[in-house]
Amino acid sequence: MVEQAGPLALLQDLGRPGYAHLGVSPSGAADRAAHRLANRLVGNPETAVTVEVTMGGLVVRATSVAFVAVTGAPTSVTVGDRPTCSHATLALRPGDRLGIEPPAAGLRNYLAVRGGILAPATLGSCARDVLSGLGPEPLRTGDELRTAIPTEPLPDTDLAPPRPATDVLELRPGPRRDWFDETAWTTLLDASWTVSTDLDRVAARLDGPTLTRRVTGELPSEGLVRGAVQVPASGQPLVFLADHPVTGGYPVIAVVTEASCDRAAQLRPGDRVRFRG
Repeated sequence: MVEQAGPLALLQDLGRPGYAHLGVSPSGAADRAAHRLANRLVGNPETAVTVEVTMGGLVVRATSVAFVAVTGAPTSVTVGDRPTCSHATLALRPGDRLGIEPPAAGLRNYLAVRGGILAPATLGSCARDVLSGLGPEPLRTGDELRTAIPTEPLPDTDLAPPRPATDVLELRPGPRRDWFDETAWTTLLDASWTVSTDLDRVAARLDGPTLTRRVTGELPSEGLVRGAVQVPASGQPLVFLADHPVTGGYPVIAVVTEASCDRAAQLRPGDRVRFRG
């Protein structure tokens, strides 16, 4: 039972790949590594549904015995009045309240419940896509979270170290790097970029020096992927995240690696970030 939903709590899985030709983004957990880890800690398949919690504030009450895990940004977790930690397998008794505090650094946490959360699927996925509106609505106070019957045993490990923090995102040249002059690529790698307040599950816009284009003509819309670093007319790059559109009309100078996309999902406004490639 959801007693407090916090700023934003969404049901997520690994998304619905394969529908770009229909205009549907894969979506899914913004930090896929954290989603997978939460499921592994409670013996679920990595594809099981979790709750993606943005900036904490989620409080749920167990109505039966449950094993849960919270991963993502390192944060404090409470079970009843007892403080505990994230990245551990926790046992809840009927009536226990689990609370997820806002993380001191990072943005998102993932709550997995043993058995996996049950939710209606759209195009084979229970992921909420905030751009298209596909998937279950954001959680609200009073929502019931039903779970499936576990099919695998609990793992021998009940504690996993959080991912080390870093301000570096790895990237590779994008399909339109040649639309920029050589100084643009050097600037992209050498500059320290600030995450703007224009940040959500769709993209993170960055503030810093202008990336100068060599080709100034119009670009027909072409396909986008998670991690695409697109440069609009302002010259300020943005990094597309889980709920990115499937096409875009500005040149993509680089593409952030899969692992670094998960790190990018933990950025918050004001964070400083650098690129390496």
